[in-house]
Amino acid sequence: MAITVTEKAARHIRDALARKGGVGLRFGVKKVGCSGLAYTFDFAKEVSANDELFQTQDVTVVVDKGNLEYLDGSTLDYVREGLNETFKVANPKATAMCGCGESFTVAEV
Repeated sequence: MAITVTEKAARHIRDALARKGGVGLRFGVKKVGCSGLAYTFDFAKEVSANDELFQTQDVTVVVDKGNLEYLDGSTLDYVREGLNETFKVANPKATAMCGCGESFTVAEV
């Protein structure tokens, strides 16, 4: 199982953690939108027994074990699109995205 982070995303995470504190970036999914799932990002203040940790590019990514079936193999990047900056996820498990790009679908897991 793996979650990877590009250097650009790692730089953003390190800078944000230096300002806000925490042990890493919490990466997950929630049920929403027209395609069913949406990515969530937050700063993890602590790690629970139900969390899996991924060390990449000198940052820690924290994922709830229940979310791994949707996120395993994903790569996080941090991109600028026009005036907006955001995390962009390359997820090999995503089989479709909604038209607005806010939610995604995975094959039966």
